Amino acid sequence: MSAPESVAALTFEDVSAERGGRLVWSESTFSVDPGRFVAVIGPNGSGKTTLLHVILGLVPPASGTVRVFGRVPGAANDEIGYVPQHYDADANEAIRARDAVLLGLTGHRWGFGRTSAAERRRVEEALGWVDALAVADRRLSDLSGGQRQRIALAAALVARPRLLILDEPLASLDVRSQHEIVGVLARLKKELGVTVLVVAHDLNPLLGVLDSAIYLLDGHAHHAPLDKVVDSELLTHMYGTTIQVAYTLQGELYMKSQG
Repeated sequence: MSAPESVAALTFEDVSAERGGRLVWSESTFSVDPGRFVAVIGPNGSGKTTLLHVILGLVPPASGTVRVFGRVPGAANDEIGYVPQHYDADANEAIRARDAVLLGLTGHRWGFGRTSAAERRRVEEALGWVDALAVADRRLSDLSGGQRQRIALAAALVARPRLLILDEPLASLDVRSQHEIVGVLARLKKELGVTVLVVAHDLNPLLGVLDSAIYLLDGHAHHAPLDKVVDSELLTHMYGTTIQVAYTLQGELYMKSQG
């Protein structure tokens, strides 16, 4: 899964994006090294989803050049695992968890049909990566939110991508499930060498594992190391409300809104 170190996972060169004839953000230049854990942050309406769609090739850049592992967006989608924000809404809750993962490998086919031993091994492998083998034969409708998110991750990983994109994966989870999913993501990044890109409304659960962030500010997409982004002045300007960056008694970084 790991990419050659000489090839950036993402490269944006003077990129602008439009939706419905409206300029969303512009003049964005940055690169993301492979094997990084990166947040995508910004206020509502700033263009986070548009950024993902540009990377996936669903929205062509209005100007500039985008590369995903050196390839044009869309052409590289076999190297991307994507978990949408509303995975539950898109999934058929009547199917077994392992079958939902299988669709991540064979979803281009009509129905399930016959599967090969190699495909079944890939499904077991992906379920093992996210510690979900124990629920593999249960229906999605019987799973908790945290368990469903693990299945969504397994479905995104089963094709062995080099880039994993998750849109608000923690939004509907309780604190314990958030902690568990963040732990799974950190382990995947370390053990598989996969680059992780996470759209997040709340950075606090992720602060211990992030390397950097892509942030939408003043009509541009920027990328910087985490310690440059988790800054009270920058975050207050970005969100339009006072945000304080502080440390717990245990020395852990966290952010809180004063608005």
